[in-house]
Amino acid sequence: MSMSVRVRLFAVQRELAGTRDVTVELADGADVETAWAALVALHPALAPGRASLRFARNGDYADPTTLLADGDEVAMIPPVSGGAADGGSRIVELRATPFGTTILAELADALAIPEDGAVVGFLGRTRSTPGTPAPGQEAAAALHAGRSVESLEYEAHEPMALSTLAAIADEVATRFGVERLAIVHRTGDVPLGEASIAVVAAAPHRDAAFEAARYAIDETKARAPIWKAERFADGHVWIGHQARTGPEVGP
Repeated sequence: MSMSVRVRLFAVQRELAGTRDVTVELADGADVETAWAALVALHPALAPGRASLRFARNGDYADPTTLLADGDEVAMIPPVSGGAADGGSRIVELRATPFGTTILAELADALAIPEDGAVVGFLGRTRSTPGTPAPGQEAAAALHAGRSVESLEYEAHEPMALSTLAAIADEVATRFGVERLAIVHRTGDVPLGEASIAVVAAAPHRDAAFEAARYAIDETKARAPIWKAERFADGHVWIGHQARTGPEVGP
């Protein structure tokens, strides 16, 4: 007996394979690692990326030994770059359209209530200096050494990214008692100097608001399946590190 599994590819893997989706036929009882092996048999150029991969099955992070069933979707998660509102207390969103510095005030107005004595906002912008290349992108980065970044391009596994941002918001509420949080991330092309992510935390006291905002941006960069390519005049380099599948150990 056999089963059919859809494999989704993103960022550098999508480019190496020349496709976003691959259907592989596997024997019953196959696991995620077997799906990866079947994919590499079709696209050998992907093989060197295995050490920095994470996997997801049907939208949730999964171990390589996770068993698969007919019709499952497996996402190969390469190194990450580091929505909707639920009644005003939480906003997690991916936006394809630009936003400026005024988004911090807009989100603060949408979140804060009279009991809040602190609102902390963070805005991430595209900078001209390159970041750390993703594993396997070192040679591409060397070609652009000494050059300035002209723009960033963001790609996301949107349903999984939104689910991850919502989980981070849950953790913020549990760890810091901060219920009013916004995380808004751009997708697509972001020119130099424009905003790529906005985080706003509103709370009665400043310490909790600062901690919540810092945790939200750090965990988003570490875990959300959102990929970043730095674009130069004559090419691009994917940036990032192996995704963390859960929250950092701590209180």
